[in-house]
Amino acid sequence: MQPVNVTTPFGRRPMTLDLMKRQVASAQIQSGKTADKWKVFRDVCEARGMLGVQDRSLAVLDALLSFYPETELRQGDQLIVFPSNASLSVRAHGMADATLRRHLAALVGAGLIVRKDSANGKRFARKGRSGEVQDAFGFDLSPILARAEEFAHLAQEVAAERAKFRRSKEALTICRRDVRKLVSAAIDEEADGDWHAVEEVYNELVARIPRSPTTDELNSLLDEMQMLRAEVLNLLETLDNLNNISGNADHFERHKQTSNTNSLNEFEASSEKELDPKLGVKTAKPNVELKAFPLGMVLRACPEIVPYGPSGVIENWRDLMSAAVTVRSMLGVSPSAYQSACEVMGPENAAVAIACILERAQHINSAGGYLRDLTKRTALGEFSLGPMLMALLRVAGTNQRQAG
Repeated sequence: MQPVNVTTPFGRRPMTLDLMKRQVASAQIQSGKTADKWKVFRDVCEARGMLGVQDRSLAVLDALLSFYPETELRQGDQLIVFPSNASLSVRAHGMADATLRRHLAALVGAGLIVRKDSANGKRFARKGRSGEVQDAFGFDLSPILARAEEFAHLAQEVAAERAKFRRSKEALTICRRDVRKLVSAAIDEEADGDWHAVEEVYNELVARIPRSPTTDELNSLLDEMQMLRAEVLNLLETLDNLNNISGNADHFERHKQTSNTNSLNEFEASSEKELDPKLGVKTAKPNVELKAFPLGMVLRACPEIVPYGPSGVIENWRDLMSAAVTVRSMLGVSPSAYQSACEVMGPENAAVAIACILERAQHINSAGGYLRDLTKRTALGEFSLGPMLMALLRVAGTNQRQAG
């Protein structure tokens, strides 16, 4: 908002309309309202990021509050403090005059204090004969009292977000440790399987953890790490080696999946005959609850489908499902085969299956027959998309390293 010049008894000063609204609101305090100034100050410190206030500005606010003699701010009382810049600088830990002025302006701009200027711009108070302050010119602390509840609410939001961040970070750390221990144990015990490929996927996930991550970034990585842990456990359970290489099976038991996976590369078959579920596939329990996969992980494993999204990009699951319909037709998969996959797998997982088929189309003779077979095996609880994505992730990582 552009500043406008507002004429006051003290001359012309630049002021925004938003700032004027805050000053008017600060004068309309509920009758009899009180607040502990230091409690409100702590709330402001907690919510400083949301208020756009720097730490040094808070040091100046702390100094201003120290000039108010009472601990409790009360509606109807004189809430104006009038220290000189020299006195204020001392309580603000020797802050330079120019810096002090800049942070005072920041506090005014954030709506935490209001200037009340005298005719000559000085700060002082007029007292009556009995010594009580009748009028004062300086910095009005009324906004602190008027917005006390707002600051408390913002502080609670910040605290809740911090707790959410901490939980996500702890969960990711524990999940990382679990995967690292399981993979290391499998390699040390020389368990069947390409465990070095799994280790590469793990290292790629760890390498993507930012130095200063956001909560959303942590949650996204946590989803992928939890999926990796679940697939590792599935592989170990299928190999019947979990009890031999894990020293704490009870700890991991709740993470076991009911899907039955024989190989990370089971999608590599080049004909429907090779995909016949009668050829060495163990029978799992039917009605397996399918897992949802992080969209980012799907797109890293299956980048070929991205150009088929709306406007050549895929930003959400709706975009992926739209792209899958286009690719389905291109691959020669009949509408009935895709509809059956959607009914059995769910529309999101069916779209993921199409993306995986597109990624390995040169190895598959009949995409339609392949999808029908996957659908049938999914209905019987004999197929999981996880190993397919894991293998494609490994291939994508290898290609990136070779390109680099």
